[in-house]
Amino acid sequence: MKRTHLPLNALRVFDAAARHLSFTKAADELAVTPAAVGQQIRALEDVLGVVLFKRLTRNLELTPEAERSLPALRAGFLQFEEAVRIMQDGQGSKSLTIAAPRDVTAKWLAARLAAYGAQHPELRFALVGADGPVDFTQANLDVAILYGAMPSEEELNGVRLTTETLRVVAAPALAERIGSGGLATALAEVPLIHHPRSDWPGWFAARQAAHAQADGGLSVADAALALDAAAAGFGVTRVASSLSEADIAAGRLVALGDGDATESGYWLVAPAPQWRQAKVKALVAFLTGS
Repeated sequence: MKRTHLPLNALRVFDAAARHLSFTKAADELAVTPAAVGQQIRALEDVLGVVLFKRLTRNLELTPEAERSLPALRAGFLQFEEAVRIMQDGQGSKSLTIAAPRDVTAKWLAARLAAYGAQHPELRFALVGADGPVDFTQANLDVAILYGAMPSEEELNGVRLTTETLRVVAAPALAERIGSGGLATALAEVPLIHHPRSDWPGWFAARQAAHAQADGGLSVADAALALDAAAAGFGVTRVASSLSEADIAAGRLVALGDGDATESGYWLVAPAPQWRQAKVKALVAFLTGS
């Protein structure tokens, strides 16, 4: 018989009835009625064209054919159970795989996961670096964190994690030398630290100002490296407020000026099936404080 035609539910009922040699006890195990068990067994016998049980006055007895089939049937069910365990292992209730930009992980996510993990020591986290688009069909991900507007893909659900202001930050000693006067003028000769979202040319242009070496200074791969370079005293950088808040609170950096509001922010996204998982709902509630 082809696998597409296998009567799997009826075979499960047959296994229970064969173990108990009783439709009533099998029904108790399966949480159905004895009549439903009897109906499934009769339907299975009709499909297979064999008799599986001898119906005696007070009990049941397996036919020789049915008895010979049981070892292979039960081995098959064990293989099904193992297949399900393998499928669940990567996305089990105690494992969370999260894709996020590396700077978000370093400056925002890691500390929060540490706090969440302290509350739930049974959890395992796997963090995947994702500085560009995330393809859920190619990765075993539970959720992803993305920057910008909410992705437009219809299959994705999401919740906003942060509302951002783009801040100029510097180490305290450098900030003291810069002062609080006209910031664009004060920064005209201060070394700049560039990263993919710093947009220093746009910042100076919006203030009708210029920098002595607008393209000079230090270029790094992401905002976390830019923040570390600024804390080390290399110069000033411009980053999303959520990424700088821990360094500012620790006194490693100082925010210069009020910053620029932006409609972009960080979003936690996942396809609908992942979004329905209890472990994902719990993580979202923790990260959003809801």
